[in-house]
Amino acid sequence: MKKYLMAVTVLILATGGLTLSAQAAAKPASWTGIVTDQMCANKGVKLDDAACAAKCVAAGSKYALYETATKKVYVLDKQDDAAKFAGKTVTVRGSVDGDTIKVSSIISTR
Repeated sequence: MKKYLMAVTVLILATGGLTLSAQAAAKPASWTGIVTDQMCANKGVKLDDAACAAKCVAAGSKYALYETATKKVYVLDKQDDAAKFAGKTVTVRGSVDGDTIKVSSIISTR
């Protein structure tokens, strides 16, 4: 029983350490690219077509940032804010969690 409790304690402490390191990894950063929808961004087509992006989002896609420098696609967590910049080149500030940017600001660069 004592070994079991020790193992559970170690597991809990290790899990807590992983959570803290994941939070530390989410440092603020910025990305520049075009706000489009996830489907078109992954295909690399109609990136600056705001009307097309809106139709795709209405059909179930999500607004995303196509980072022009790396050709990487990030889903933007604040979909209402992203909609205002569809088809525009922007700088997005926030933190990344996988392939999603937790947006703190979006600024048009045009």
